[in-house]
Amino acid sequence: MEEGKRRIFLQFGFLLLIGCFASQLLLASSDPIFYESFDESFEGSWIVSEKEDYKGVWKHAKSEGHDDHGLLVSEKVRKYAIVKELDEPVKLKDGTIVLQFETRFQNGLECGGAYLKYLRPQDAGWTAKGFDNESPYSIMFGPDKCGATNKVHFILKHKNPKTGEYVEHHLKYTPSVPSDKLTHVYTAILEPNSDIRILIDGEEKKKGNFLSSEDFAPALIPAKTIPDPDDKKPEDWDERANIPDPDAVKPEDWDEDAPMEIEDEEAEKPEGWLDDEPEEIDDPEATKPEDWDDEEDGEWEAPKIDNPNCETAPGCGEWKRPTKANPAYKGKWHAPLIDNPNYKGIWKPQEIPNPSYFELERPDFEPIAAIGIEIWTMQDGVLFDNILIASDEKVAESYREKAWKPKFEVEKENEKAEEAAAASSDGLKGFQKAVFDVLYQIADISFLSEHKSKILELIEQAEKHANLTIGVIISIIVVIFTLLFKILFGGKKPAKVSSETSNAEEAETSNKEKEEEIEKEDTAAAPRRRTTRRDT
Repeated sequence: MEEGKRRIFLQFGFLLLIGCFASQLLLASSDPIFYESFDESFEGSWIVSEKEDYKGVWKHAKSEGHDDHGLLVSEKVRKYAIVKELDEPVKLKDGTIVLQFETRFQNGLECGGAYLKYLRPQDAGWTAKGFDNESPYSIMFGPDKCGATNKVHFILKHKNPKTGEYVEHHLKYTPSVPSDKLTHVYTAILEPNSDIRILIDGEEKKKGNFLSSEDFAPALIPAKTIPDPDDKKPEDWDERANIPDPDAVKPEDWDEDAPMEIEDEEAEKPEGWLDDEPEEIDDPEATKPEDWDDEEDGEWEAPKIDNPNCETAPGCGEWKRPTKANPAYKGKWHAPLIDNPNYKGIWKPQEIPNPSYFELERPDFEPIAAIGIEIWTMQDGVLFDNILIASDEKVAESYREKAWKPKFEVEKENEKAEEAAAASSDGLKGFQKAVFDVLYQIADISFLSEHKSKILELIEQAEKHANLTIGVIISIIVVIFTLLFKILFGGKKPAKVSSETSNAEEAETSNKEKEEEIEKEDTAAAPRRRTTRRDT
């Protein structure tokens, strides 16, 4: 009996031990391979390139509106390069690999990149302090926008086992970059079946397969055959499908010199045509300005105006017959085309086996030994955060939920509030414009003509300072009622127009002087140019 209890106890303990071990394995698998939150300063952990071209200054800074820190691009029109070496290279050949990071274009993005480079081990020939555009990477992933380029790159640098050459293979038809100023999270999932999925904010935007020529350019697996580079087209190879008929003869009545148009001999000059009247005459009311100096300004000529005698006539000046299409016109003669009896088709070199061809069941990914950011951008305010490498898609999802989503929702709400405020502001501006339009119409009322300049001055002040709008309306109402009272009942005292009107009176004299000066300049300048009917 005791032996049985002891056996049950041992079995229970063994199962408990297995359960603990399994739970530890499960917990271990849920940990990220690499994670950088930038909660602490990047200095000492990330290495800034010392190459001469990379002058951009990186900063450890908060994302606008949050307490969360990130790696900030702090200057415009600069090249930036920084790298983080991993403790151990990450192998991409076994199981699923998830690459994920956040970017935020706090000042928008018109031209620049915000992608990451996942670098090969340093025995490939690079150093952290010498990190630049030529440093060999395995994968490049992330947003890039400039000119016609607007995409989320995914580029795999794959080694051809036959030639040893590393070739860049670009994922086709990738999604465009979000055009707002919010934080977005970019995810690339590399699956054991060679599928690749691109997510933006957790939503799948693109799916492809590394081994499909439809999804990558150039294709990862080269074509089996290629055109023979040594094959040459024979000299007697005729690619012309049609040729001019060698037996065709130009007809005897074919006139190649006949004009396309001829005068219409049947046309007659309309009655009342004024042959001796020019279309334009000197303006009889124009006079030479008193300050005109023939030596400096040249000989004065009166400006031209349309001849009033031509307004009721069918035309003025020399009458000419109009032209019409020439029925005898045939143009240049060409022999008609016939099928070429020697046609052999479009020549192509013969196909030969491709020496670079190889077969592949799964991409031969290079290990990731470091993560680098090497970009050129016209904008500042680009923030990188929460860079993650994981072997489980659920790990990446959990980090999106706890690290990215709360920030994004706050930013989205703030964006909606700003849009609503802008819409409200636009509505107020539209209302103010309608008010000003009415005020300008009031200023044109005839019995207010004596005070028009004062009223216009008040309106202009209100347009520049919106808070004066109500005061201006009240002042104009006071002016109108004062004038109406004076018209109806008479009065010796002039109407008072308020303090704003008094300020307008001070500027009235100088405004009139400016108007007279401008008018004088326009009058003097007008005769210098001879206006023709073409100008109108």
